[in-house]
Amino acid sequence: MAGRSSSRRRDGAPAPAAEAMAGSPAIVLLSGGLDSMVVAALASKRGHAVHALSIDYGQRHRRELDAARAIGQRLGVARHVVLPLDLTVFGGSALTADIAVPKGGVEAGIPVTYVPARNLVFLALTTAFAETADARDIFIGVNAIDYSGYPDCRPAFIASFAETARLGTRAGDEGRPFTIHAPLQHMGKADIARECARLGLDPAWSWSCYDPTAEGLACGACDSCRLRRKGFADGGVVDSTRYAQ
Repeated sequence: MAGRSSSRRRDGAPAPAAEAMAGSPAIVLLSGGLDSMVVAALASKRGHAVHALSIDYGQRHRRELDAARAIGQRLGVARHVVLPLDLTVFGGSALTADIAVPKGGVEAGIPVTYVPARNLVFLALTTAFAETADARDIFIGVNAIDYSGYPDCRPAFIASFAETARLGTRAGDEGRPFTIHAPLQHMGKADIARECARLGLDPAWSWSCYDPTAEGLACGACDSCRLRRKGFADGGVVDSTRYAQ
């Protein structure tokens, strides 16, 4: 991965940088989902002053923004920005257009819940936030093991973006590149569920469902719900989230 090098822990995640222990700022892309909650907690545990960025992109599952706000408050983040960006103007996804969310099981290939270039756009905004906050560390909760097949979750994309951020920013030009931390990238959902428990987080603080019911419950049948439920079951961890089915 391009950017500042770091030592590795036994679990494969980067070891805390020395300056993190002094409360150096880090930007966390906080969607409100399970993975982003765990990553935000990890950044905090490593000693960073967490600045959270959530994107209000017109997503069908807007309930996740409420979760993001609650997580930010519970973790005591230094700053939380909820940025409006209406991707429904483009559409092209079951999350941003009038397209049904699949409920028949995890799809092969890239599913209709893929939002075109979402993480590319979001990481660009996160990098802009990092430059203004004088932060060198960016955290994102992408996962490339138990996930829905989105191309912008793959390690090659994250590594490529780190180099793009170095080339396209004043900080990078001045020799102060960003490190993109993706500590969950090579973890399965069961491992992430166990990490959630280890960190003392309540799973119900987070929101994963793509298609909430009118009563405000997680549907339990979309790809995201299925992957989450299987991960907690396989990890032997109780998921306190309420599901419709």
